[in-house]
Amino acid sequence: MKTSTLLSERLRSHRLSAPARSVTDAAAHMLAVQSQDLLAGRWALACRTGGEPPLRAVDRAFARGDLVRAWTMRGTLHIIPARDLGWVLSVTGRRQRQQAATRRRDLGIDDEMLGAVTRAIVPALRDGGATRAEVFDLFRGAGVDPAGQRGIHLLAELTLRGLLCQGPIVARSGIAREQRFVRVEDHIREHAAPDDPLAELFVRYVDGHGPAGIADFAWWSGLTLGQSREARERAAGRVAEVDDGVFVSLRRPRRSAAAPDVRALGAFDEYYISYADRTAVCRPKDLAAVGPGKNGMVRATILAHGRVVGCWTHASASLGSPAELFGVVPGDAPIDHDAVGAALARFTRFVEG
Repeated sequence: MKTSTLLSERLRSHRLSAPARSVTDAAAHMLAVQSQDLLAGRWALACRTGGEPPLRAVDRAFARGDLVRAWTMRGTLHIIPARDLGWVLSVTGRRQRQQAATRRRDLGIDDEMLGAVTRAIVPALRDGGATRAEVFDLFRGAGVDPAGQRGIHLLAELTLRGLLCQGPIVARSGIAREQRFVRVEDHIREHAAPDDPLAELFVRYVDGHGPAGIADFAWWSGLTLGQSREARERAAGRVAEVDDGVFVSLRRPRRSAAAPDVRALGAFDEYYISYADRTAVCRPKDLAAVGPGKNGMVRATILAHGRVVGCWTHASASLGSPAELFGVVPGDAPIDHDAVGAALARFTRFVEG
């Protein structure tokens, strides 16, 4: 597949050139957007939605219970439609436990400890949930020290067991950056139940990320290559193979003529992070500047005609600071600096609107 075609199709499948009607529609299309940075995850949905929804529109979707945040794959937090959480974890949960097993043994996490913290937090979560600090206090009251990442690993395991997830945003002055942990039983009203969850995961990945291959799906989902090949086989007829091992959705959204050519994507955005090979969207010499770095961070990016041409930070954009531009890929159009400024201004309106 020609690079220009691949970029054009990915922009469409990511809802960047074909914006969704609402934040919840964008979330349903993408299935899961990486969100260890909560603000970046909310922006990932807003910038895939027409009409420039503000931050409070995304937060209302959390408050309604339409969206939740959880460790859905690779031991990493993602925003996901609440109704899809259970079946996704039925596919990815075992693999996540396997990958975290050694670290959890080192932290002394076993069934006895999990039972103690579960008994401690369930009553507190029944009435609107609890913040992470409040949950950790409950852990301490049960005789479990949450220090040294033990608390986070306990929360992740309780999520994988289907007990809890992160729901409503905690209100505060300025930009809210915390959620309340809530019981799945109380908070999620409806649970989707696809006939074949493994095949469904592959189809939904291709819907929101194609054109993509087996290795890309394996990286994104955290599943093994063998499991990923099985997912592809079980999804036969539900996706289209347009090149050798390259798949696209059978239901590609309609492009919008009003969609901009230059976009400001947040940290850890799916357009960059969710592939085994990112060189189609970012020059090899610029990959280190974007990440993941040694600290695991992936920077917010400027996208021009589907390619990464620079980086920016959430804080500096709100202060009116310019982006850090890398330069143009040979043969591509020059960077429109006014368009870059407009893209950053849209993020500022999202935060302040």
